[in-house]
Amino acid sequence: MQRRFGNLDNVWPAGLARRLGAMIYDGFLVAAIWLLVAGLHLLAGRYLLGVSAEQVGDGAFWALSLQLLLLASAFAFFTFCWVRGGTTLGMQAWRLRVQTLDGRSITPAQSLLRCVMAIVSIAVLGLGYLWILFDAERRSWGDIVSGTRVVVVPKPAK
Repeated sequence: MQRRFGNLDNVWPAGLARRLGAMIYDGFLVAAIWLLVAGLHLLAGRYLLGVSAEQVGDGAFWALSLQLLLLASAFAFFTFCWVRGGTTLGMQAWRLRVQTLDGRSITPAQSLLRCVMAIVSIAVLGLGYLWILFDAERRSWGDIVSGTRVVVVPKPAK
């Protein structure tokens, strides 16, 4: 169930610098998750499947299964954070939130579209994110395709 966010009149579209800052923070978190996933993948192959140490990681099956697990874990991380509260830890540090155009939390389908478009945006040398500089509403390709927007949340009142 989508939740409606408050303070919709006090938010404004996020610029490129804030988004890049949040991406760097979240990149460290995703790297830590990937280390854990890679370690579990290795342990599963070694001890659950009984594969010798020399064979773990050797061949297309091991490479493809690890790549799919890494991709799925990154998607799960972002989807969990975005659907639950609209922010990741990196986005919280930069006071950012992803939301629908009418101010609700996004759906898992919208999260999947954002993740796919993030890969596409980076694959074309970051053009999907540089688009923020030219779009009047400061939208990236992921925002446009998924019908979402990233906004800056004001500082809480003291």
